[in-house]
Amino acid sequence: MSARILAAPDSSLNVRYTGRVQDNRRAGEENQLEISEDEKHHADPGSQKARPQTPKNRVRRRCFTAATLGVMYLLILAGVFIRYISVTLEKDQLQTRYDKLNNNYSELQGQISGKCCPEGWKRFGFSCYFKSNEEKTWYNSRRDCQSRGADLVIINNKEEQKCVTELNKDGDSWIGLQFTEWTGWKWVDDSPLTLKFWATGHPHSNNYYAAACCDKQGKWTESGYYDQKKNWICEK
Repeated sequence: MSARILAAPDSSLNVRYTGRVQDNRRAGEENQLEISEDEKHHADPGSQKARPQTPKNRVRRRCFTAATLGVMYLLILAGVFIRYISVTLEKDQLQTRYDKLNNNYSELQGQISGKCCPEGWKRFGFSCYFKSNEEKTWYNSRRDCQSRGADLVIINNKEEQKCVTELNKDGDSWIGLQFTEWTGWKWVDDSPLTLKFWATGHPHSNNYYAAACCDKQGKWTESGYYDQKKNWICEK
């Protein structure tokens, strides 16, 4: 009995010992796992809570914000400067065009002024006016104007009306306005009557009437163009 016991190792002791070693190894591995997880916890605190901002990070953020605002201001200033240059160039171009047109107008005025009206004619604007000293019917007055390369005066605006009035201080004269039953009142160039300077009570609008200018108030009157004789005013 004693020999067998000494010769054969106790298998139960081996099992127990092996089990304790394995338990110790597992405990060691668990300790290492806990240590590793604890190191990760310390190494990455952002997983639990946000990292506290350090003064260095704050300075960097402020510098980045200031730089961004600076770039924005520079872009705004550049846009304003470009717009100012564009407006200035447009203004210069418009001024150049205006100066050119003004010079052309001055040259045209000089050319027109250089062309004198015939003797006995009065210049006003771009036309020459002739006031007769004779008296004729409206039709014969018009023929006289046409023989002079002109026609009875056509009044287009207030300034021209004033000029014609000044030519007729000594009495009224025929103008190039007549009435027909087909066209009504119309100028000798077939343009319609738009601007009117009729005296009170005029016109009568009879078929054989023509207009004369001017009465004491500088207004138009009308008379029969077959039988009435008046002075007349030519325009060319």
